[in-house]
Amino acid sequence: MRIKEIREAAGLTRIQVADRLGVTVVAVRKWETGLAMPNADKLPALADLLGCTIDALYGRDRPEQRDAS
Repeated sequence: MRIKEIREAAGLTRIQVADRLGVTVVAVRKWETGLAMPNADKLPALADLLGCTIDALYGRDRPEQRDAS
């Protein structure tokens, strides 16, 4: 997942993400390091908070971006 990269680009700290999603900072760190994955019910809120799509969190391009390659 690209959570750390996208979070940093959005100018947010792990603490801010954790607070807004109602999870612990440890949970956010685990997501960022690949030790755990966010629960599916958190993904829409996480993507909205970071200003991206759920696919972007997983490092997936949009279909139109893949076709352009």
